[in-house]
Amino acid sequence: MQNPKSDGEPRRSRRTPLIAALAVTAAFAVAAGVAVTQNDGDTGSPVGQVSAEPKTKAATVLTQPYTKPDLVLTDTSGRKYDLREETKGRPTLIYFGYTHCPDVCPLTMSNLAIAKKQLPKADQEKLQVVFVTTDPERDTPAELGKWLPSAGDPSFVGLSGDFPTIQAGARQIGIGIDAPTKEKDGTVVSMHGAQVVAFSPKTDQGYVIYGEDTTADEWAADLPKLINGEKP
Repeated sequence: MQNPKSDGEPRRSRRTPLIAALAVTAAFAVAAGVAVTQNDGDTGSPVGQVSAEPKTKAATVLTQPYTKPDLVLTDTSGRKYDLREETKGRPTLIYFGYTHCPDVCPLTMSNLAIAKKQLPKADQEKLQVVFVTTDPERDTPAELGKWLPSAGDPSFVGLSGDFPTIQAGARQIGIGIDAPTKEKDGTVVSMHGAQVVAFSPKTDQGYVIYGEDTTADEWAADLPKLINGEKP
């Protein structure tokens, strides 16, 4: 699970197979009328309780949506950003990652940016993409402000703050992250779930999950529906 990057730092993104596992178990759970408990793949600790419809295409549509995380962090301009208030009534995609991630995080942001550019101008202005760092010590607001426009789009919101607050917010939507740690060789380990959670502008609830393998074309196909709060 660790592929070397060009500067010698091993890959450290958690690649928990959440979507595939959730899709399989959800098919049984929905039929039985019970919820599915997601677990942190490394520790086995619960990170949320959801039930979902069977996965179709790129999206997993939840039958028990997540409540939007109660997070107040700092954005790239250095001001406080209340996630619930700032994104209220707007189609919102939330992702937890870090700027030193060698592949999954920049690829996710790039695919979203490519898909966003295919939307009509009015829809582009509605869509809110929020990137919350899992490595706040290195990912300062200023660092996020430099990285996001190149990795994704200048309109994407970057948030940083203290790690316990970020971790608690991630767990509210079923995403497990670990505090960054430094290994003997000096490399920093940042482990995180790689899912994007989509929140409806109609209900402000997180009702769709996307995995790290979602392509730009798949995002482009689903974004128009997500913007209207519809099932993809």
